[in-house]
Amino acid sequence: MIHKPVLTKEVLELLNPVKNENFIDCTVGEGGYATLILEKNKPFGKLLGIDLDLEQIENCKLTINDNRLILVNDSYTNIKDIIERIKFGPVNGILLDLGYSSWQLEKSGRGFSFQKDESLDMRYNISHSLTAKIIVNEYSHDSIEKIFHEYGEERFAKRITQKIIEERKFKKIEGTIQLVQIIKEAIPLKLLHGRIHFATRTFQALRIAVNDELNNLTKVLQNIVSVLSPGGRIVIISFHSLEDRIVKNFFKNREKNDDIRILTKKPLTAKISELKINPRSRSAKLRAFVKI
Repeated sequence: MIHKPVLTKEVLELLNPVKNENFIDCTVGEGGYATLILEKNKPFGKLLGIDLDLEQIENCKLTINDNRLILVNDSYTNIKDIIERIKFGPVNGILLDLGYSSWQLEKSGRGFSFQKDESLDMRYNISHSLTAKIIVNEYSHDSIEKIFHEYGEERFAKRITQKIIEERKFKKIEGTIQLVQIIKEAIPLKLLHGRIHFATRTFQALRIAVNDELNNLTKVLQNIVSVLSPGGRIVIISFHSLEDRIVKNFFKNREKNDDIRILTKKPLTAKISELKINPRSRSAKLRAFVKI
């Protein structure tokens, strides 16, 4: 499965890469956006691609053969240190796509998908110790329920948690399909065939908790304005309401400092034509600003 980047037309319009400008893709993945930006900023513009997942860095190398692309395996929370370390700049634009990729879902074998039987891992960075398996087998009832309630906005967080606690007394919860079965038994029958798969919110919550995604987003937002050149643009694509709320509030509060101007008064979403060819774009919300 090839990863299709979402809202590419909108990203290019708002980032507006022109020749010889430099850009940062904070979650470079397989290089979907990077390829498009490098086409626009040639002949001498560079692109710094950051990714926490080392395998994604390797995937990107296979996709793009261009010496203007600099790849760094690190967390985007360290954007300031990375820029200083490799002496990258000036920075004319930053892209932050907060979704995981099709490759991670389909090929990584790390349990991101509830439709394949894989180990409950869910780490972007496999050198980190915390996994989804540790959370469901070792965390307290209250801690698990809080994760499902806050990060998944799961209405049946209490019931799912209770079922997990009961099951793990008899057998360690090791795999994705095992967890899906537990969720299935915990929620009302009428919800098993809804528009959104019944395991979606639980898996989302575990992934966010394992990778500390919301705290990492807050950390990177604290640094992105300072690393950007005047006139530089930021585009952020989020995939669930918690992320979008953090981004929206940051933009609104930051605009009061008079050092940025918001370019998207409301988040941009995918048009029907894109939804037909890329269902993943359904939940994408794009916000952008320019540094004054």
